[in-house]
Amino acid sequence: MNSAEAAQAILMYGVIPLWIAAGLADWACHRSTAIARTSGLPENLLHWLLMAQGGLVLLAVALFEVDAAVLLLAFAGFLGHELTTYLELRYTVAKREIRPVEQMVHSFQELLPLAILALLAVMQWDQVLALFDAGTPDFGLQEKAQPWPPAYLAAAGLAVLVFNVLPMVEETIRCLRARGAV
Repeated sequence: MNSAEAAQAILMYGVIPLWIAAGLADWACHRSTAIARTSGLPENLLHWLLMAQGGLVLLAVALFEVDAAVLLLAFAGFLGHELTTYLELRYTVAKREIRPVEQMVHSFQELLPLAILALLAVMQWDQVLALFDAGTPDFGLQEKAQPWPPAYLAAAGLAVLVFNVLPMVEETIRCLRARGAV
């Protein structure tokens, strides 16, 4: 196994499952601090944005060759995720308690996208160098020549649905009920 294959394995079987688990843990923290009655729907909508930002990057990584375009998308996704996290925390801190466990979960949720970016750089170091004028960057967005196994994609998609999307739907419903909108 070469370094690119090792980085991909760590990404697929380590980082992505940890990020899914961190999302579920964050949802549990929100539930325990009564998000629906405190920071409510605005915070919940920011969580949807955070999930979409991460999901877009992971879909690109899963479906396309890691080239300069995917690396830049991952970097932009990381920066966007950080900015959204900052805005979410600025809003939320004044509205509800963010306990130490939730703060630790947030640490994982912020560092795992950086780990993804680092693993992608290991997978395609030549494209990283090309972005810094040491070669020709490829912005082609080509489908993967060796796609991730369909069983893996199905399992990861199911895990995201069960452990992230459905809990977020439940959180949204609680927030809407607290507003009297449902």
